Amino acid sequence: MTPELLLAFVLFAFATAGTPGPNNMMLLASGANFGFRRTVLHILGISCGLGFMVLAMGFGLGGLFRAYPVLHEVLRWVGAAYMLWLAWKIAMSSSVSDKSLGKPMTFLQAAAFQWVNPKAWAMALSTVTTYTPEGSGWTIVPLLAGTFMLVGAPCSAAWAGFGQGLRPFLDRPAVLRTFNVTMAALLVVSLYPLLVDHKAAPAPAPREVASEAPALPVMRSHG
Repeated sequence: MTPELLLAFVLFAFATAGTPGPNNMMLLASGANFGFRRTVLHILGISCGLGFMVLAMGFGLGGLFRAYPVLHEVLRWVGAAYMLWLAWKIAMSSSVSDKSLGKPMTFLQAAAFQWVNPKAWAMALSTVTTYTPEGSGWTIVPLLAGTFMLVGAPCSAAWAGFGQGLRPFLDRPAVLRTFNVTMAALLVVSLYPLLVDHKAAPAPAPREVASEAPALPVMRSHG
């Protein structure tokens, strides 16, 4: 990978990992409700989950989805249902660390969530189809996954830290309830690219290393 292509990929990773989406809305809510320290495992789970997804896509998992497209449809609607449930749990919380919100996501829960997160699928697919040099073989995939993890983790931490910074302003139940309902609404809005009937052109043909990546719909926004 040339330095120019690596720089372009770092900028891509920063833009996609740092912009609003299901992960970052949940990190913001978690930081506000539980604090940054209790959200650290959630941050690490997202970073490692995305890195593993890039590895899996680059090493041919996409072939399974190309052979059985119904699997993608199942993940699509399971993911939608799960995120709607999470939005409801967030909206129902009325005080900081309220038990109705449950506990912060664990490392494994956050990592597993990436497989039902439409933005994560789009990020992983774009990584292996756009930033894999021609003829580079399989060696480039771990570099892409590792770079994504290194860039994505600070972005995730920033969202959780912002939530932590809001805690002094959320000490009144009515204020926190308004905040949580807003976060829940934004999480639901982030489902739009997943639920609408996409008319966009299919994803670009994968290069050599990712020749079997699934033909997921192109996301038009970072939501």
